[in-house]
Amino acid sequence: MSCTAKHSPDDPHLGEPLCPDCYDYTGSVLFNTLAPLLWKRFADSLRRRLAKLGGLTLKELREHLTVSFAKVAEYQRRGVVHFHAVIRLDGPDGPAASPPPWATTDALTQAVQHAAQVVSALVPAIDDQPARLLRWGKQLDIRPVTLNGDLTQQAVAGYIAKYATKAAECVGTLDRRINPLDNLDAYNLREHPKRLIAECLRLAAIEDLADLRLANWAHMLGFRGHFSTRSRRYSTTLGELRAAREQHARDHEITTGRLPLFEEDTVLVISEWTFAGKGYSLGDQIIAAAITNPPIAESRL
Repeated sequence: MSCTAKHSPDDPHLGEPLCPDCYDYTGSVLFNTLAPLLWKRFADSLRRRLAKLGGLTLKELREHLTVSFAKVAEYQRRGVVHFHAVIRLDGPDGPAASPPPWATTDALTQAVQHAAQVVSALVPAIDDQPARLLRWGKQLDIRPVTLNGDLTQQAVAGYIAKYATKAAECVGTLDRRINPLDNLDAYNLREHPKRLIAECLRLAAIEDLADLRLANWAHMLGFRGHFSTRSRRYSTTLGELRAAREQHARDHEITTGRLPLFEEDTVLVISEWTFAGKGYSLGDQIIAAAITNPPIAESRL
């Protein structure tokens, strides 16, 4: 089946299956669910391939280079996720060190191509469905990031900012978790995302798939990962960013006179709780009794 009509970018028909009864809703949900596992196996295979290209063991590779990456997950209009990743080869001490001479763009390209082709995730036969071997698709686009060229650092930053504002809502699904007992007809959903959510809930009831907790991620069409992740040494950490924001806010408060300026400021954080008791204190009991049984003043004329 095919469609020859030209659709505008905001046409709600985009992403809808031409034959809903022929669409593989089970495969779509399972792929989304296991996409983070596929990425992990891809990253592991990438390191093993780089070690082989460098004539090293995987343990020795850590002494020569570090594979750093940042990736974002994007939903296609049909409800299937795919990843955009920036992969960088650093020295053994991270971005401050240079990788060995053999760790070139061509070597990284070869390793990415190999890893994307060989990794897979097996889903055993369940219910009335046969066993499935899930893999990455053939749509693999590898382009070097350069200071001047088709794909610059600024362009990559723009892409990531765009993906950061997109989530499963572009498919027409929900932005919050749902109760498995809820009636999906009560939600304002198109038929396609509603059937994807229903398939998540159906698979969640199968005992062999209980570990996937699909009911918790039905609103995400089965995808359990965060939209953006990175390796530890790719760039600054979230803790460092939070600390910088806290310092900036503190400096601003001091500059505007809202906080006193001391040479050494000490912040006391009490993170221990103890049980004080149950019910009212003696003074609170008197007040509560007065409220519950107010005194009645007698007056005679």
